[in-house]
Amino acid sequence: MSRSFLIKLVTFIISMCILSFVTFFAARSAPGDPLKSFYGERVEQMTPEEHDQAIQRLGLDAPVYVQYASWLQGVSHGDFGISYKYKEPVTKVIGDYIGNTLLLGTFSYVIVFALALLLALCCAYYEDRWIDFTLCKLGTIAYYLPPFWLGLMLILVFNVNLHLLPGSGAYDPGYAADPLNRLEHMILPIAVMVLSHVWYYAYMIRNKLLDEVREEYVLLAKSKGLSRWRVLITHCLRNVWPTIVNIMAISVNHIIGGTYVVEAVFSYPGLGSLSIESAKYHDYNLLMVIVLLTGAMVIFAGLMAQFINEYIDPRMKADEGGAVWQTENLH
Repeated sequence: MSRSFLIKLVTFIISMCILSFVTFFAARSAPGDPLKSFYGERVEQMTPEEHDQAIQRLGLDAPVYVQYASWLQGVSHGDFGISYKYKEPVTKVIGDYIGNTLLLGTFSYVIVFALALLLALCCAYYEDRWIDFTLCKLGTIAYYLPPFWLGLMLILVFNVNLHLLPGSGAYDPGYAADPLNRLEHMILPIAVMVLSHVWYYAYMIRNKLLDEVREEYVLLAKSKGLSRWRVLITHCLRNVWPTIVNIMAISVNHIIGGTYVVEAVFSYPGLGSLSIESAKYHDYNLLMVIVLLTGAMVIFAGLMAQFINEYIDPRMKADEGGAVWQTENLH
């Protein structure tokens, strides 16, 4: 267990280092002037000498690899730099937004997979019947609807025309501590997330369940008098849990990406809108931390899925010699 944890920890650290290196160099290679983010319109009024002094003041005159080494040194001391646009430490800026994104993303993640599992079980139980056919068609249509278009349609119907739900923001002014108000503002964004993602995962789980239904042990269970529903729950579902865990891990980056898109559509103050601003204004330090946070969640989810699968099925572990199966764990 300790060796497996150590390997995953090293893998996580190496992955984060590679991600930081690629992001740092790619961001600074993009065209644009980061001084516009820090100084605004005053940049256009600067003389060439003042412009060069401003670049030196922000440490942007050194070669990129020197800037990267300096950034790493600051990170090792807990200093991620300041945001050029907000003139505040990056950690403080992100701290004001990350809670909204985590709240929206977590609710969406749980609801998507709860519904995906229920839909998959329902389709597997009623295979090739009208319920299965209808859910497959409706799910496919919902999956191919562009999230930004779907969000705009929901705003038009439920906010502009019916005046039932708010169409922007995370809460009404002065209601930041009101959970019901926050929940009301998340209904439409979560609806877009669910409609855009749920069937993709439900369909994969459904197909895996149907593969299990055709196994010989299912025929044996039916011959013993077990109902189709009981076979699905007690036998098939248990055997496909490693697959479901893998799907849930892979979906983290999809859910995060979808959350960022939804935040932009609904003007929801979170990391998604913040990442767009940081890229637009060349706010390098802020963009770096947002990318690293996102990458850390995705990489961590993948490693946790592997860890959980090894716990569920010890045969999935690889020994030091590189063998796929550890025969000693089978006994």
